[in-house]
Amino acid sequence: MPSGSGLRPTWPDLNVEAPMTLNGWMRYDTITRMVPSDVRDVLEIGCGIGAFGVRLAERYNYLGVEPDRGAYELAARRAAALGRHEFRNIAVEELAGEQFDLVCAFEVLEHMEDDAAALTAWAARLRPGGYLLLSVPAHQRLFSVGDELMGHYRRYDPPVMADLLTRCGFTDVSVRLYGFPLSYLLNGPREYLRRRQLGGDRNSLAKRTAASGKVLMPSGRYAGAMTQAVTAPFRVMQRGFPNLGTQLVALARLDS
Repeated sequence: MPSGSGLRPTWPDLNVEAPMTLNGWMRYDTITRMVPSDVRDVLEIGCGIGAFGVRLAERYNYLGVEPDRGAYELAARRAAALGRHEFRNIAVEELAGEQFDLVCAFEVLEHMEDDAAALTAWAARLRPGGYLLLSVPAHQRLFSVGDELMGHYRRYDPPVMADLLTRCGFTDVSVRLYGFPLSYLLNGPREYLRRRQLGGDRNSLAKRTAASGKVLMPSGRYAGAMTQAVTAPFRVMQRGFPNLGTQLVALARLDS
């Protein structure tokens, strides 16, 4: 793994090389304020096309794993353009005993048929006393055709997530919602676009899951800067409403 080097202002513009969606910016603002200060080594499971990963790599000793070849290749190209390559085209189960201070999985757990088994496997990648940080869609009552098209098995209510993490051996569980009010405003248009982009691939759960990380991804040289600018006031606003939103973030610790 690369040694930590802090922020690198000499990198090319991340908003150009690795743009993020509107919801991605809302999530990023939430998770970066939740990461414990003693974290150094970070593993991201299902890093997708690398928009989060290249940003995390600025701050931590970072490794991202992504089993989908197409998503991995895009992540690797982005990392190479930005001067760092620490992505692997493997499943987390293929890691050879490596352990980390923090394991992240953003918009991954809802794709797992057996979510408890997945959490147990992810815990094995943590050092004693390490942390798990994950994000998932919130509120099962909102489960829709759009979720099915994205390859989701479920959405999570906060008490359900807290109970699941506790049953899987985690402690100090913190669950918060994010995205208010923007996530509510985007819910209808996002559902429509998901149906348009993924509606023809209903018969393949694996393909829907692999494609889900590319849905609504901004394109164009300055699209990333635009999504960052548009979400700026909403990112500040959501901090005052940790119990509102259509998305959920959870942080938990593995007993030492």
